[in-house]
Amino acid sequence: MTNPVLQSFLIGRALAESLKEQAESAIANALSEVGKFDAEQRERMRNFSEDVMTRAQQESAGTTSGGATAASPGDLQETIDDLRAEVALLRSKLQEYRNQ
Repeated sequence: MTNPVLQSFLIGRALAESLKEQAESAIANALSEVGKFDAEQRERMRNFSEDVMTRAQQESAGTTSGGATAASPGDLQETIDDLRAEVALLRSKLQEYRNQ
């Protein structure tokens, strides 16, 4: 390689190929990291959604079995009527207490 122009060309071409390989590697790594991040975020969101649904189901089961929430509309009306009767009783007791 005594010709300096040819030597410069070959060095430039080798440099360009090396830079291209480095850029390809950097882009592939960046895309891989983005893909991993996206997958992790989706997994976290799925776990969060499952946790929320589990808690809602547990609370729903707890209120239904505790008797605070009735299962059918007829039972619900009965519960409302019972609560109204209790409120009326408490009002009358409160009125009696105030009159003493």
